[in-house]
Amino acid sequence: MLDLKNLRAAVRSEGRVSRRLFLAYGAALSALPLLGTRVEGRANRQPKFADDPFTLAVASGDPTDTGVVLWTRLAPKPLEEAGGMRPEAVEVRWELSDDAGMKNVLKSGTTTATPQLGHSVHVVAEGLKPDRWYFYRFHCGDATSPVGRTRTAPERTSTPEKLNFAFASCQHYEQGLYTAYEYMAKDELDLVFHLGDYIYEYPHNEKAKIRPVRAHAGPKTGKLLTLEDYRNRHAQYRTDAHLQKAHARCPWIVTWDDHEFDNNYANDISEKNDFPKKAVDPVEFLEQRAAAYQAYYEMMPLRPSAVPHGPNMKLYRTAHFGRLACFQVLDTRQYRTDQPNGDGAKELNEAALSPKNTILGAEQAGWLKSALLKSTATWNVLAQQVMMGMADLAAGEAKKYSMDQWPGYAYERMRLMKWIAERKVPNPVVLTGDIHSNWVNELRVDDRRPEDPVVAAEFVGTSISSGGNGVKEHKGLDALLAENPFVKFHNRQRGYVRCAVTPKEWKSDYVIVPEVLRPGGPSEVGASFVVEAGKVGIKKA
Repeated sequence: MLDLKNLRAAVRSEGRVSRRLFLAYGAALSALPLLGTRVEGRANRQPKFADDPFTLAVASGDPTDTGVVLWTRLAPKPLEEAGGMRPEAVEVRWELSDDAGMKNVLKSGTTTATPQLGHSVHVVAEGLKPDRWYFYRFHCGDATSPVGRTRTAPERTSTPEKLNFAFASCQHYEQGLYTAYEYMAKDELDLVFHLGDYIYEYPHNEKAKIRPVRAHAGPKTGKLLTLEDYRNRHAQYRTDAHLQKAHARCPWIVTWDDHEFDNNYANDISEKNDFPKKAVDPVEFLEQRAAAYQAYYEMMPLRPSAVPHGPNMKLYRTAHFGRLACFQVLDTRQYRTDQPNGDGAKELNEAALSPKNTILGAEQAGWLKSALLKSTATWNVLAQQVMMGMADLAAGEAKKYSMDQWPGYAYERMRLMKWIAERKVPNPVVLTGDIHSNWVNELRVDDRRPEDPVVAAEFVGTSISSGGNGVKEHKGLDALLAENPFVKFHNRQRGYVRCAVTPKEWKSDYVIVPEVLRPGGPSEVGASFVVEAGKVGIKKA
């Protein structure tokens, strides 16, 4: 039987942290049930609701050529404890049709929404035809959800003529409206990739530099700490109508960055540990991570295979779109070593260039190389969080690089680029979020050497709302581009990136939404860039 109390005390003993015991404590947490309480008896087949239990709408995700995940969460009062649900298991019925009116139901079934998983539902609808659009909905008691639209991927051995998708990240609820999702929902997209910072863990701050356009709800402590805290924050974000519509239009493939848990964390290390007097108790940090990871799983259209085990959750995976594109979805937070030289912008000194630093972890790095070797796709894509381009952020002779991004793990980053070049991985493309600005980068083994050959293209998307409206051009733009000749475009407004991919060409449209502080902001394509299959380099369209 697990003795968590004594193990917790041992981890904290003598004012020091034992790495071995810390990992043992994480394993002990993994062995516990997801919420610590069992619900006896059968699921309630006819629950009564005074309010609509489908306030968080529907979503789908992780499509294959034979199936897709269908998601919802029962929450008649989404910002109250347990979403307003009683602590009982509830039966949920689902239907899948080939028409929006749900007249021709092709598949149906029942599943159980349990309080252990926040009454979330993750139905894996299998036995579907490849490359097809479907419609789906849920029923619980006498309530019916909105209808969502989803699709399967093309057959693995096929070569589709085209893939249309978008990617986005960083949607701080207080700092802007989700106008970008209003426009994204109108695009005819096959997929959406969300590359992290789906929520922000910060408390409401009326005095913030960017005046809040709407307020984070609770918790009373201000800081998210518990499972209920993270659940409610996700629920608040999911009440946004534009976000709901974007989820309901097509399947999403998601991965996290840092704010789904704690800003700039590295594996089990808080950013506050750079300041000894503010260092976070490692045991409490691990318990908090377990809560954040569980809430993330509950609220995302992920397969049951991604159910977290305490503070651990395997999120990296491969997504295929026939032989046209193969996406390797990465996790650059859970396994990384601590940022060298702190989290800010510093020179590439010995600490930053150390081969001991890793942003992927050994297991994920090995998986990634194996997946790239197995791929038979025309386009090989890394869908990930932090910028890979080694951008010098200081003007003049000084050299400063972000330690929280790949330059802080420069040895691993350059080794990966060299490996991709040597193995001649076809048409590598990197998709990135995190940085609240748009970038187009030609990646080399070492971006400090512009005379070296280009290895891959990187498209970095700005935020949906984080940072407010931003600016089209800034005073340091010319200096930034001069310092970094591999950067082909840079912009600091809000929006998302829309991509059209064919066997011959990849085109990325940078969709700009210049106004997110007031409703009704317009959208425009700020710039477009093209990569031709079989050729290196990026061209402006």
